[in-house]
Amino acid sequence: MSETASQAASSLSHDAEIAAALGKRCIVLIGMMGAGKSTIGRRIAARLRLPFTDADTEIEAAAGMSIPDIFETHGEPHFRDGEARVIARLLDSGPAVIATGGGAFMREETRSRIRDKAVSIWLKADADVIMKRVRRRSDRPLLQNADPEGTVSRLLGEREPVYGTADLTILSRDVPHDKIVDECLAALRAKLCAATPDKIDATP
Repeated sequence: MSETASQAASSLSHDAEIAAALGKRCIVLIGMMGAGKSTIGRRIAARLRLPFTDADTEIEAAAGMSIPDIFETHGEPHFRDGEARVIARLLDSGPAVIATGGGAFMREETRSRIRDKAVSIWLKADADVIMKRVRRRSDRPLLQNADPEGTVSRLLGEREPVYGTADLTILSRDVPHDKIVDECLAALRAKLCAATPDKIDATP
């Protein structure tokens, strides 16, 4: 077997090991808007052969309107209540990979459910990375104001101490997506699996 084929086989074996160790639990990606939760989540789900769900998409389906329209029509508290209900339902449907909205993990009720039924990964992105990714999009209700940079800085200050209670933290930055995915899976394997060295050094 070539070295490349051997590495691929080892990767498949490790991915299967993670999926088995999860049992009925979910993997939940948390972090700020623009951190890459949906993009990375889809790739993690594909590697682990698990379903992927974007909580925001599920919220829109349940409400029959877009998230900006929910904010405008009903306000943020109404949105957060619906968000908590949707995430609770998704967690009960595991195992799966779930990408959550930036504010979801701030709710104690939701954090508690995630602790009980999932492994959480914080995709940590700095303000420059976030603004570069979200600047041209109009579907971020919290940024529809005169100072989106100031809003992102304020939200980071409020949220990062809470995000930091996640099970795992992975730095989201401008590198190929598969590198971030590999780092997520390596961290999951270290946490979930009784990882044994591939080779044991028997030297006294």
